[in-house]
Amino acid sequence: MLTILGFVMIATFLVLIMMKKMSPIAALVLIPALFCVFVGKGAHLGDYVLDGVGNLAPTAAMLMFAIVYFGVMIDVGLFDPIVRGILRFCKADPMRIVVGTAVLAAIVSLDGDGSTTFMITVSAMYPLYKRLKMSLVVMTGVAATANGVMNTLPWGGPTARAATALKVDAADIFVPMIPALACGLVAVFILSYALGLRERRRLGVLSLDEVLTKETETADETVLVGAGGGTQGRTPRTSLTKNTSGGAGSGTDAEESAEEPDDDGFQGLDPNRATLRPKLYWFNAALTVLLLTAMIMEWLPIPVLFLLGAALALTVNFPHMPDQKARIAAHAENVLNVTGMVFAAAVFTGVLTGTGMVDSMADWLVSTIPDGMGGQMGLVTGLLSIPLTYFMSNDGFYFGVLPVLAEAGQAHGVSSLEIARASIAGQALHMSSPLVPAVYVLVGMAKVEFGDHTRFTVKWAVLTSLVVLGAGILFGII
Repeated sequence: MLTILGFVMIATFLVLIMMKKMSPIAALVLIPALFCVFVGKGAHLGDYVLDGVGNLAPTAAMLMFAIVYFGVMIDVGLFDPIVRGILRFCKADPMRIVVGTAVLAAIVSLDGDGSTTFMITVSAMYPLYKRLKMSLVVMTGVAATANGVMNTLPWGGPTARAATALKVDAADIFVPMIPALACGLVAVFILSYALGLRERRRLGVLSLDEVLTKETETADETVLVGAGGGTQGRTPRTSLTKNTSGGAGSGTDAEESAEEPDDDGFQGLDPNRATLRPKLYWFNAALTVLLLTAMIMEWLPIPVLFLLGAALALTVNFPHMPDQKARIAAHAENVLNVTGMVFAAAVFTGVLTGTGMVDSMADWLVSTIPDGMGGQMGLVTGLLSIPLTYFMSNDGFYFGVLPVLAEAGQAHGVSSLEIARASIAGQALHMSSPLVPAVYVLVGMAKVEFGDHTRFTVKWAVLTSLVVLGAGILFGII
């Protein structure tokens, strides 16, 4: 019964958010609360929620201060050279822009943290997508899938969890899997190329000057036809920047302003913005390198590192209190959206775990494996990792399900290392799971509905995971 209710609860959640019948926060809170009552454990709902909040509180704190830290680094211009390099490659070609998104997400993913990857990628690419009217779900889908493949780095999380759960060396899991993971990354680049060609056919190819000229002409026409007393159209100051000194005219610009009053996506690339700190560039670069090194070496817990880093970055770059308050306020919306979603997800995970639904679902799935498949437990584990790491947290899968799969594999002569390698095949899909806090950073900053992102991304992420698994089998790794 718990197994059925668990699957029904997850399916209900996904259907409602993809059909946009409920917001993700409301669905994450209300649906598990309702199912907790169905299970007959409504009296324990408070305990389950508090347990879930307690487990995710460090993650929420990490995301909160990571958003502030990297937001400040973007404000002061630390990532401008990377952005300029990507923009020079992309020009105004939709195909190059989508490929550039995948490349940038893959490169930045080397730090092992999904939230920072998405913050940097969206900050760099969002202006191009908006200015050229490209599909934003293409950006979020490509970025999430690229990050999912790179999330298998030993310091990224799942590989370390698999090594810990099965008591094997992380290097013995990851290094042999490099060819298969490389195939997965190539698949992401091919996917981005195909999606980029589709966007190119839809939009055509323009130079940036042509795009900006058209916008200027449209704005001028709007002003002349009916903007009314003293209202100015938007006139670009530099390539891919937006002048916010004038108001929006009537018509399309006014509608965009009403719908997205906080749309300051182009300001992040303004080479003349007041928040730039060129004299502190090398200090900020050294601080970021030190912070990432400390994360990888685990000198301190990650939330503590980002808390200290954010405080230091604000103090050094903006020594005056009004400037610090302005920077915090500028990133407050992203902080609230993401941390709110994390705590809402704590209700979902708390009920899933506390009621025993997760354990029941895992036991049922393992029990359905036919005895004749025992010798193919590597393949079975890889296939199961795709849905299970989507519907469960990595902790739940690697510490709850993987040891059972490994034990079943050993009974049929399949080594724990092979099971561990197969278990990371599903990470391309995992990074779009509603239980992954970083995905809310991605969709929140990109201003994309979570349901739209899910509907677009899942099929491509599953395909990428199957490529990784198939390559692993083909190369004899799994």
